[in-house]
Amino acid sequence: MATRLSKVLTGTFPQLRYEPTAKRIRASLDGKVVVDTVRAWLVWEPRRVTPIFAVPERELLAELAPPALPAAAVEEHAFALRKGEAPTSLDPGTKFGRHTCAGEELDVVTSAATVPRGAFRPEDPDLAGYVVLDFTSFDWLEDDEEIIGHPRDPFHRVDIRASSAAVEVALDGVTLAKTNCAQLLYETLLPVRYYIPPSDVRLDLMKESPKRTVCPYKGQASYWSYPASGQGLNVAWSYDRRFRDAVQIHGLISFFNERVDLSVDGVLQPRPVTPWSAPPK
Repeated sequence: MATRLSKVLTGTFPQLRYEPTAKRIRASLDGKVVVDTVRAWLVWEPRRVTPIFAVPERELLAELAPPALPAAAVEEHAFALRKGEAPTSLDPGTKFGRHTCAGEELDVVTSAATVPRGAFRPEDPDLAGYVVLDFTSFDWLEDDEEIIGHPRDPFHRVDIRASSAAVEVALDGVTLAKTNCAQLLYETLLPVRYYIPPSDVRLDLMKESPKRTVCPYKGQASYWSYPASGQGLNVAWSYDRRFRDAVQIHGLISFFNERVDLSVDGVLQPRPVTPWSAPPK
């Protein structure tokens, strides 16, 4: 019987998972190096869809100490991987302090600063000798290049392809974009995204937003809203020129398929169900 690989991948999400990386990994705090190693691992706690770095404890250039402060409540952002399923997976908006496996939280202490509960020592024999570090608390390099958002997943891929298909985006009956020059972005386990030249977008109907997000594969995103619709808040975005990997979409604009009516060659596409399906608050 044939096996669909995506089901194998998502079937491991309830488990604690790890994978060694050959990259040189460095973490710094206020300019002071906390770890510099070629023996880092990527770790996915149960239910997590994105990885985080675990480093050999003996290679840390900082001290680990029992937490000096009580643990703060951490909001959980759960979502369903497939339509009709109950929300079970945790998206990257769920902060580091929401641990889903047994282990010990620790403060990371340098001569200049302390990161409360910035490290986690999983209680698992396969991860013995390693501690997981809170990605958002440090500045990170893979070899000599900055990484943002979270570590890149070696089993996650982004492909971008040019398309001459007729793509039209509408919301509440108003056409917001129309093009035959889209760049189609295919990303593992995510819906196809259609990136459109700004000249083919009705930016006169839209308003720039202060919202910013980061993606470790594509860069920093700036957003636009369509004020005339309740579904229009932060409905479109564009990436900066931070990463060469995504050069084909630099400066182009994409819309959340989840919240607009998107047609390709005259065929209305179904709205996918993802963590971005609900309009932002």
